[in-house]
Amino acid sequence: MTNNPQVIYYNAELEGKNRADEFLINICTQLINQYSLNYTSLPDNATEGSWFFSSLLQQISDELEPHQKLIIAIDALNCIDRNSQPPSTNLFYLPRYLPDKVYFLLTRRPFLREKSGLLIETPSQSLDLADYSEENRRDIQTYIQNYLTPLTPLPYEGRGGQDYSPPLQGEGLGERSNLKSWLSNHQINEQEFSDRLTTLSEDNFMYVSQIIDAIADNFYPESFESNQLPPGLEAYYQQHLHKMFPPEQDTEHSTDVLNVLIQQQKAISVEALAQTAAAIAQIIDTDEYEVEEVLENWLEFLQQQKIASETHYSLYHSNFRDWLSKQAFKTF
Repeated sequence: MTNNPQVIYYNAELEGKNRADEFLINICTQLINQYSLNYTSLPDNATEGSWFFSSLLQQISDELEPHQKLIIAIDALNCIDRNSQPPSTNLFYLPRYLPDKVYFLLTRRPFLREKSGLLIETPSQSLDLADYSEENRRDIQTYIQNYLTPLTPLPYEGRGGQDYSPPLQGEGLGERSNLKSWLSNHQINEQEFSDRLTTLSEDNFMYVSQIIDAIADNFYPESFESNQLPPGLEAYYQQHLHKMFPPEQDTEHSTDVLNVLIQQQKAISVEALAQTAAAIAQIIDTDEYEVEEVLENWLEFLQQQKIASETHYSLYHSNFRDWLSKQAFKTF
């Protein structure tokens, strides 16, 4: 984002950042500072709906040159605490309409459109990363290579008169040098490591980032064992499990469905790695509707694959499935 000053970034996955009031305070403050708007503080009721946020967007839009644009990127909408605002409102009170030259880039895990939590009446486009596997794979390889390349400041036309861009938060030299040292000490070729980690990632950036962090923290003192999950990834999977089995929900059918999905790790073909709702219902001897309801609630943790006009379901990552196979029976 440092090299794209027109972009405002917010990550809802960070601890304490998934509430609507926190979002509005943070994003409105960023906008005021970025565009030198005439506010010394936020109004007391700035977090009561989208009125103030929308007002700032309109003010900025009115001042932008024809070639300029404001882009607000919000990561991990699936992590938003919906209890932090009335149920009939847009997630984070995001506006239904946008002024000219203002754009939002929203990311989230897979979801049912009717449960999106968003009513948008401005032109929009949806992209599914599953449809861009090759591009995603290249991005992951670039991400890994960035950790294997010395950090070089880039030309920077930012505020404050700097000639070069400052390092991004979390982009210090430590992780880079630690990873390169670890590979050198274990006599592992950098390209081979990059290729292996890319394959193991199954196009999942969270897996890659957690493995690199773990290596930098010396979690793998001997060698990298893909079946040994770092604490950060285990905590991430535990969050998945908690969301799949909320305390107030009956888990009878959910547990049975999960056990079928876990057992798919024993399959020997790609087709057998996924099951239809009807097949799962037959295996656990229950109504297909009950299975479909469970699967709909779990869409963000599943992969969907069309085979002969039928939708097949599997868990989104083999490491998550393997972790569940060791956790399921002592968790429920």
